[in-house]
Amino acid sequence: MAALVPMAQLPPRGVWRVKAGVRNLPLSAWLGREIDPPAADGSDPVGQALVRRYLAAFGPAAAADLRAWCGLAGLPAAVAAIREELVTFRDERGRVLLDLPGAPLPDPDTPAPARFLPAFDNAILGYHDRGRIIDDAHRGLSVAGARVVLVDGRVSATWTVEEGAVSVVPLRSFSRAEREAVAEEGRALASFLSDGDSDRVRLVT
Repeated sequence: MAALVPMAQLPPRGVWRVKAGVRNLPLSAWLGREIDPPAADGSDPVGQALVRRYLAAFGPAAAADLRAWCGLAGLPAAVAAIREELVTFRDERGRVLLDLPGAPLPDPDTPAPARFLPAFDNAILGYHDRGRIIDDAHRGLSVAGARVVLVDGRVSATWTVEEGAVSVVPLRSFSRAEREAVAEEGRALASFLSDGDSDRVRLVT
């Protein structure tokens, strides 16, 4: 039913350190009114707002990335309706990338610190072209619920919590500087997860 009827997932799904089942409600019941179908000509302000919000979070991005992220039909019309207000770029493959005017564009040499991501993080799932952040050999991790570690902006390890310690399994060889950066970020995560009682990190070799 959730695939055919607009649904809302009710908060909270869980609270800190406590899991709970998913509770869904028809979106019309949540809002207290019926949901109007999107306009086919792209004039629907909700669709246009969705495009802008997506680009604010994930741009520059291709229209295919937007469709992969939300799975909604009719978005090409919404993109076309606001195309004049957007800026465009081309990636190394010649694809057109869309973005909001004035959005930040960091220098390509800007350092990307090590970061631990939760399962199903939008940094990976937000794009159709996931090759920008994860190698093809490891793309299955993005849909398998693995928690991953970004090193220099790319998925380079997975992580779990075992016996109160953060355990990191590299997907490639790390330099000494990379190992130190991952360990430092892992200690901060371990301390956060344990309310400061532990900062143990284990890098599996």
